[in-house]
Amino acid sequence: MKLSKFKFNLPQEQIALHPAKNRDESRLMVVHRNTGEIEHKVFKDLLEYFGEKDVFIFNNTKVFPARLYGNKEKTGARIEVFLLRELNEDLRLWDVLVDPARKIRIGNKLYFGEDDSMVAEVIDNTTSRGRTLRFLYDGNHDEFKKALYALGETPLPKYIDRPVEADDEDRYQNIFAKEEGAVVAPAAGLHFSRELMKRLEIKDCRFAFLTVHSGLGNFREIDVEDLTKHKMDSEQMIVNGDVVDIVNTGKDDGRQICAVGTSVMRAVETAVSTDGHLKEFEGWTNKFIFPPYDFSVATSMITNFHMPLSTLLMMTASFGGYDLIMDAYDVALKEGYRFGAYGDAMLII
Repeated sequence: MKLSKFKFNLPQEQIALHPAKNRDESRLMVVHRNTGEIEHKVFKDLLEYFGEKDVFIFNNTKVFPARLYGNKEKTGARIEVFLLRELNEDLRLWDVLVDPARKIRIGNKLYFGEDDSMVAEVIDNTTSRGRTLRFLYDGNHDEFKKALYALGETPLPKYIDRPVEADDEDRYQNIFAKEEGAVVAPAAGLHFSRELMKRLEIKDCRFAFLTVHSGLGNFREIDVEDLTKHKMDSEQMIVNGDVVDIVNTGKDDGRQICAVGTSVMRAVETAVSTDGHLKEFEGWTNKFIFPPYDFSVATSMITNFHMPLSTLLMMTASFGGYDLIMDAYDVALKEGYRFGAYGDAMLII
């Protein structure tokens, strides 16, 4: 399978810059794998396709305010710092990306906040853009995290080309987000409102919550034509016993198992045993799913409309079938569907 097979022209105006007014009122394209039928719905029409004891698997990771702007010592140059993950609590060490990277070297100090209240020192250059920063802060760890996050803003993807707004803190987060650690929101879950979740509960649907701390690897450009040569960035994930019990019971009873998002699908396929059942897992996954691929657990999938050449599109095409999904994308472009994290949704069933 070649990278170029996932290229298409996406008009700039079809990239959603804002979410739908109400979470559950974005558009929903329903793609039927068996018949190739494509339906046009509203997201809350999801209720029509699921019933008693069907299982939804969600990613309950929580996005933290990962994008900061600081100034370099002496020159005062404005530097964007993107927090990736905390490496050491006691030493206040963080793995970060900096932009522009060429201006930042080991030993440089960066100042954050209107009064330069937060200072960080570059102590390692790990990649061409990546750095390790040591934040200099006297308070305890909770105070430090609170101060650091107060300086940060919601890390909207770069393709949402506008300033961050007050609403983004709430809307670029799932309503069931709980476990802090992501810098990318699991976008398929953004469409679920409290009312819709309640209505699914009334239908006796079952909810399972695993954790995948989604990282920037989702947006990293693939620079090889042969997809077998691409390496995914690793993401931390946890599948606990409750998830395993709910999913395996649903599978054994012949119920729908719906993976809500590509991060969930990757986690499930990482934590599946040889007999097709889910098992407990805590660790890291760099699983890269592209066509052709045989899925073991999920019978349906909810996902957004993804960027051209993205690993997210490749996984979607793996589940729905390459030809059907690329045809569905042609329909989406003609019908004015909105793409990206704040865009519309697809149910593959």
